[in-house]
Amino acid sequence: MNFCSQCGKPVNFKVPNGGNRKRHVCGHCDTIHYQNPRVISGCIPMVSDRVLLCRRAIEPRYGMWTLPAGFLENGETVLQGALRECWEEALAKLNEPVLSGIYDIPHINQVYILYRGALHNRSYGAGDESLDARLFSEADIPWEELAFPVITTALKHHFADLKQGLSIIHTDVITSRLRSITNAAD
Repeated sequence: MNFCSQCGKPVNFKVPNGGNRKRHVCGHCDTIHYQNPRVISGCIPMVSDRVLLCRRAIEPRYGMWTLPAGFLENGETVLQGALRECWEEALAKLNEPVLSGIYDIPHINQVYILYRGALHNRSYGAGDESLDARLFSEADIPWEELAFPVITTALKHHFADLKQGLSIIHTDVITSRLRSITNAAD
């Protein structure tokens, strides 16, 4: 950020009076510009022991597989956002969605919140942001072609729960493409 959204003057990156961390502060009107993590909401649509994945038709990670998920919009709940993304990306609806996991990704300032639920009427397809939508068993998932580390972690949690007959709400911190720090008993 270079300029104030209130008055258009240049901003400085400094600790504001009474603060404890650096923020963009306007030197002219003293507006403090807070930048907070972005929330991504999404779904794990299921049919028995299979999950629905979408092949991305947009950047980043064009052509790679992911769960239907995206940025939460102003004015919607996390669940509403997850269900909207499921429809937009996979033309799918869920029956009785339940919270599956909350994943912090501090190095890119994101929080993923995922719900799982049965695929309504087993109906799905590729939405505008997807090249393809397909059901995969754990053994058939293209693990090396998953778009984001958080998706890999969420799917591993999901399939471990299925094997154990559990329904755990997972929390995890994703620190890089290859590592996560588990915060909840998995």
